[in-house]
Amino acid sequence: MTKAEFLALATEKWEEIEKKKESSTSFYDYEKGFDEIWVEFGRRSLEGSLGKISLDRRKKNKSEPLRRDKNK
Repeated sequence: MTKAEFLALATEKWEEIEKKKESSTSFYDYEKGFDEIWVEFGRRSLEGSLGKISLDRRKKNKSEPLRRDKNK
């Protein structure tokens, strides 16, 4: 995820937060909506920074072993 993509996502979520603030009738409604928006923003920004997710959940990303066999 580039800085421009992150800022575009943040701008989109900022607008959603502002709409939620205007439409909320109580602080509880606003807080609940804010939490949902914030969790979605965190998920999308984290997934964007990690890159594409492999379709095969068992596929390893690194080709080197995690441990080295000391007996060799």
